[in-house]
Amino acid sequence: MQQGTIVNLHLAQQPRSPATPVESANVISGQGLEGDRFCREGHLRQVLLMDKETLDDLELSPGQIKENVTTSGLDLSQTEAGQVVIIGDDVTLEIVGECLPCERMNAIRPGLRTTLEHRRGMLALVLNGGPIKVGDPIRVEP
Repeated sequence: MQQGTIVNLHLAQQPRSPATPVESANVISGQGLEGDRFCREGHLRQVLLMDKETLDDLELSPGQIKENVTTSGLDLSQTEAGQVVIIGDDVTLEIVGECLPCERMNAIRPGLRTTLEHRRGMLALVLNGGPIKVGDPIRVEP
């Protein structure tokens, strides 16, 4: 079982605007993070998880590629669709697959879209919501 810590939380509130850092968030079952523009039923991008180690390797700042949850100590590239992510004691997410980088990544840095292929983090659906905060433990069930 992989385990890490949440080091940053962000809400992507407006298209083409920087993500807003927050210290805590309310995760809504079947929808996503309250206040995030992707928070709605049926959307596959309810939560975007990204590890800080990959961001550091690519010289990117947390939230720059609009991830919601930035982790440390958790290699998200090793996760697969169907695996369950547990945050704290109550919040559970199901990995649905990797996040494909779009052309907007090149606005951050030319060529970033290509660099981020298979490295932009993992998308997840919310199975069980609740409050989360920076510093919470996060783990992936096998």
